[in-house]
Amino acid sequence: MEENKKKNQINIELKEDVAQGTYANLAVITHSTSEFVLDFVRVMPGLPKAEVKSRIILTPEHAKRLLHALQDNVSKFESVHGKIKEPEPGGSPAMPMNFGGPAAQA
Repeated sequence: MEENKKKNQINIELKEDVAQGTYANLAVITHSTSEFVLDFVRVMPGLPKAEVKSRIILTPEHAKRLLHALQDNVSKFESVHGKIKEPEPGGSPAMPMNFGGPAAQA
């Protein structure tokens, strides 16, 4: 059993420049039949242009795993820190998730 754990382990390297992270306040998600594309964008108030800071391309299976991992982590976060506030209906207008980009395709 212990040998199987060692065999399935992967050594993940985190380079210093990547460890700094990149701030994004908008995610644009599109998909085709074979992949999901996540574009992380930084939108700044008063600027008419926004720049994609990072693009991640996932298979549909990995996208679903990411969805479940996010749901699990949000639940754990909320159990410690309380419910995350969501915008109230009729409050400030929500930013469109496609932000003028291509519409998602099935």
